[in-house]
Parts: sequence; structure tokens; C-alpha cells
Amino acid sequence: MPEHKRLRNLVSSAFTPKMINGMRDRIQEIADELLDEMEGKERVDLIDEFAFPLPIIVICEILGIPAEDRDNFRIWSNAMIEGSGGDYAGDIGQHMQAFVEYLGKRFAMLREHPADDLISRLIIAEEEGDRLTEQELYGVVSLLIIAGHETTVNLISNGVMTLLQHPDQLKLLKEQPDLIKKAVEEILRFEGPVEFSTSRWAGEDLEFKGQLMKKGDLVIIILNSADHDPEKFDDPEVFDITRKKSVHLAFGFGIHTCLGAPLARLEGEIAISSFFNRFPESRLGTAPDELEWRPGMIVRGVKELPVIL
Repeated sequence: MPEHKRLRNLVSSAFTPKMINGMRDRIQEIADELLDEMEGKERVDLIDEFAFPLPIIVICEILGIPAEDRDNFRIWSNAMIEGSGGDYAGDIGQHMQAFVEYLGKRFAMLREHPADDLISRLIIAEEEGDRLTEQELYGVVSLLIIAGHETTVNLISNGVMTLLQHPDQLKLLKEQPDLIKKAVEEILRFEGPVEFSTSRWAGEDLEFKGQLMKKGDLVIIILNSADHDPEKFDDPEVFDITRKKSVHLAFGFGIHTCLGAPLARLEGEIAISSFFNRFPESRLGTAPDELEWRPGMIVRGVKELPVIL
């Protein structure tokens, strides 16, 4: 896949581990500010007040999006994820047109006056003399918004939700805060934020566990099913933050492994541990079976997460 390798190399040259590691203090600061705003409240929608704004602030700062434009990015991000089946069905075309027009102006400005942000680095990034085309820039930035924001929203909210439903594991995490890294990996496996892969097509006729597929047939991989495979995981339906190794597929595999995985892990660790440090007695504000899951075939997360602080 030479084209995929080319695009990945160009993006990775701008999206570096050094840049991500340098975000730790800022992510902690953002988390603390959002938690400060929740102080004194008895009940909150954790998504609206914490899980959603934290990663949108982070990815907008990384991309160099001005603070006053973040609300628009939240609308555009939702529209991209929920599509024609979501709350933006009537005006998704309008939202996408506004998004494209905004990015076009942003690209033009940064070409003339590059800044210290990821979009500027993507514009000037080169791999053996090659650069991203305008169309590729739109695609990459759109992907970074979805992968760098929407999935992290669900990692944080699914993580808090799952821990609140497993008080024994939450108690263990409070007693041993160093388990947060393993806890995030188990959350990614047990209640991952991405349910399905993007579309694949069979390259040849094949049979898989009795299912016949013809060359060209659409194939969609259910990642959460793979992550509950009893052949890969002992007691896969048990949520265990001490699980020794979690070879989950939440970030993909091989040449398609998510470039933003280190950032997502970092945001998840900081957000979840900071929330429970600040509000250790919090509990779900509704019965688990009353939670409503978001539409769409890629990301998996609830629309609202009522929490009593």
C-alpha cells in the first residue's frame, strides 16, 4: 500500500511522540479547569461538562484552532460522526460545507504565515520531496478531528461509566493509582470507543468460519467482538484492571495502527484518574439500561452520562 505508507509517513513526521509527551502538563491543566467548574454541583452530564470538552480543547490546541472556533468544531465533529442517521440529518451538508470553507481559509492563511501548530507542520511536511495535496490535507485534518477527539470522548466516558458499574475495580484503582495505565487498556478492550472497523472489501473469494465471501464483497470487522474473544482473553466478559496483557484491537493493528494512540492513552489516563481523585464518591445518575447509545457505525459511546458527584 504505497499511497497509505506515503500519507502515514507525512503525517507522522508532524505528529511526533515528542509533541504528544509535551502535552502532559497542559492536558492536566485542562482537566483540572473543567473539574473546577463542576465543583459544587450535585449532578452533571459528564460528557457535556468533561469528556467532550477536554479532547476538543486538546486537539484544537494541537491543530492551532482559535478558542473562539471550538464550538463550531464540536458541531462539525458531531456531524461527521453521526451523519445522516444522527441529530444533524437535516443540515449535514451545510455543516460540511462550512467545515470545508473554514479549513480552506485556514490552510491559505497558514501557508502565508505558518505557526507552531500541527496544521502548519502538515502543510510544510515533506517525505522525499513530496507533500500533502490540498485534498489530502482536508482528509487528514478531518481524520485527526474524529480520531483525536470523538474516540477520546468515548474512551473517557466509557471508562468512567464502566468503573462506576464495577465498584470492586474502582476501589482497587483508588487504592493503587499506578494501575491507571492497565485500567485504560482494560477499558479499551472491555468497552472500546470504536465498535467497527472502517469498510474493507474481500480481495479474493474466501470462506471464514463457514461464511462465504466473494471477491469485492463488503466486509466490516466488529472490533469489540474480537476484544471479547475467549481464545485470546481469559474470562473476556470480566472487567479486570489487573489483566496482565491486553492485546486488544482498539487502536487497530499493523500498518493501520492509530498514530494518535499515545495521545488518546495519555488523555484517558489523566482524565479518568483526575475525575475520581476529585470526586471519589461519584455514582451513576441513572440505571445502566436507561443510557442511550449514540447512532453511527464507527464510534461507540453514550449520548449522555448522568453522574451524581
